[in-house]
Amino acid sequence: MTRIDAHQHFWSYSPAAFDWIDPGSVLAQDFVPDDLMPLLDDAAIDGCIAVQACQTDAETDWLLDLAAASPRIVGVVGWIDLRADDVVQRLQARAASSKLIGFRHIVQDEPDDAFLLTPAFVRGVRAALKQGFSYDILVKPRQAIHVRRFCDAVAAGLSDAPRLILDHGAKPDIAQGGWHPWADAIADMAQVPSLYCKISGLVTEADHVTWTGDQIARYLDHLLACFGPDRLIFGSDWPVCRLAAEYRRVVDLIEDFVTRACPGARDGIFGGNAATAYRL
Repeated sequence: MTRIDAHQHFWSYSPAAFDWIDPGSVLAQDFVPDDLMPLLDDAAIDGCIAVQACQTDAETDWLLDLAAASPRIVGVVGWIDLRADDVVQRLQARAASSKLIGFRHIVQDEPDDAFLLTPAFVRGVRAALKQGFSYDILVKPRQAIHVRRFCDAVAAGLSDAPRLILDHGAKPDIAQGGWHPWADAIADMAQVPSLYCKISGLVTEADHVTWTGDQIARYLDHLLACFGPDRLIFGSDWPVCRLAAEYRRVVDLIEDFVTRACPGARDGIFGGNAATAYRL
């Protein structure tokens, strides 16, 4: 089975384009495929999916150029203005990009907690799904309560089940031991059978210095109980994970979880489920 890191980022750093990065942070530098490939080798990961970090068409083009030059980048989750009046035409113009597998909007930064349910956005996501793309859902717990309704809304009128992927387990507040409303929202949205969940980005939701695997286990166990092993997908969230852990430690965290909780699902969580969700 091909082992896939289904969630990582590349960027050419500038303070203006990445204003969410502290200029003094370890993230305030360029991250390109040559930086990642040795880490994949060390962790026995065969390929990766590059996910957008800026909301620009130019970044999507840049990621696709990187993917074209690197066979180990098996797909790109890019950005497109899903609220544009001409979104169908924009999607059609992107259809020829074989490594463009889906789109994402940084919903977590939207001030409206119910942003997912705005009619123009629902229309755009539905159009992307109709074109054969997937959609990655990036939300925080206060927004996660709307995910189930969003999934139902974008599915309306589709002939096939929508291919939707929840990023970072909806970002539970692990550092503060937060549980509700996150846990209830996860249980609710997991009833959507075509919704997958990335077990990624969790170390940065914990205390960056003092986190332990035991602290994160409670949240991983809830995601497993709700989604089941066939809808969980490994992602490193590199290089963002470096705020709390280096690449191999993130891989080992999920390896240990799988060994303890669902050893028979290792191939699926570390590649097979991503291949299905993204039609790789």
